Amino acid sequence: MANTIKCPNCNEEIEISEALSQNIKADLEKSITQKIEKKLRDESSEEVTVLKEELKLKTEKLNETRQEELKLRQEKLKLEDEKNSFELEKQRQLDEERSKIRQQTLLEASDSHRLKDMEKEKMINDLKKALETAQLKASQSSQQLQGEVQELDLEAYLANTFPHDEIKPVGKGVKGADVSQIVKTSMGTVCGVILWETKRTKAWVDDWARKLKDDLRASKANIPVIVTAVLPKAIKTGFGYYEGVWVTEPAYTEPLAEILRKNLIDVAREKHNGKDRGTKADMVYTYLTSDTFVQQVQSIIEVHQNMQNQINKERAAFEKIWKEREAQAERILLSTAGIYGSIQGVAGQSLPAVKGLDLLDSGLDS
Repeated sequence: MANTIKCPNCNEEIEISEALSQNIKADLEKSITQKIEKKLRDESSEEVTVLKEELKLKTEKLNETRQEELKLRQEKLKLEDEKNSFELEKQRQLDEERSKIRQQTLLEASDSHRLKDMEKEKMINDLKKALETAQLKASQSSQQLQGEVQELDLEAYLANTFPHDEIKPVGKGVKGADVSQIVKTSMGTVCGVILWETKRTKAWVDDWARKLKDDLRASKANIPVIVTAVLPKAIKTGFGYYEGVWVTEPAYTEPLAEILRKNLIDVAREKHNGKDRGTKADMVYTYLTSDTFVQQVQSIIEVHQNMQNQINKERAAFEKIWKEREAQAERILLSTAGIYGSIQGVAGQSLPAVKGLDLLDSGLDS
């Protein structure tokens, strides 16, 4: 029997042993191949696993690195923000300090400028006051000089016109009139005294008359005269009698002096002619008709008038106070009546009557 077989594929005859060997070889190769492939697959799977692990580790490390980088970047950004904020805050503080320094400098400059302005203003005010004082002194000096000139002119006129009389000027700072004229006859008999006061101002002052009358009483003179360019409103002509004092313009000084002097001489002559009568009644009559008695009576009347004026002023003041209090009391009573009436309008007749308000109501109704 032949050890051959026919190949179904190529119809060639193949020896059995060779065919078996070929099959075994193929199976063996197939088995080996499968083992190798399996081994390769196993190795590849392990390698893939290792690679996957490595990839996972690398990915994790990469993520960690990224996270670290992110953190670093965030910290960097935070540091940059903090730095910027710090710089901004520092700049703000610097600006604020500069502003404070600028304001302080401006304030100091303003204070310094204000103080300098105050110094200048004070210097100007001091200069103004000094100038006003100098002008006032100059004006007073000028007025005083004018008054002294007018006084000297009056003295010269009286001395030259009435050489028998004794003319006594009153020195500066001495209380009294400017000039005292002691009227005498040619025989040297004293007839009386005329007090002369000179004024050279722009307005009349009523106190002049009172002061000259006080000087008249103190010196026991007879006639007071004021020579002034400005007359009281009551005197319409160049001279006149005002509140017990003769007042004249300078132009009427000479005729007034002649009249007053002659009057004193005539009165003295009448007294001299009647002095031999010597009775007490005559002495009383002489005293009652003398200038001294008239001046004393005038003094009493003036004091009485001052007291009466003061009483009238006090009466007017008290009348005003009483009227105000009376009006206030009346307003209080009327307000109380109004409040009581409002309450009575709500409460009706149950509200008890108040004594005093009923009388007020009846009084109002009547």
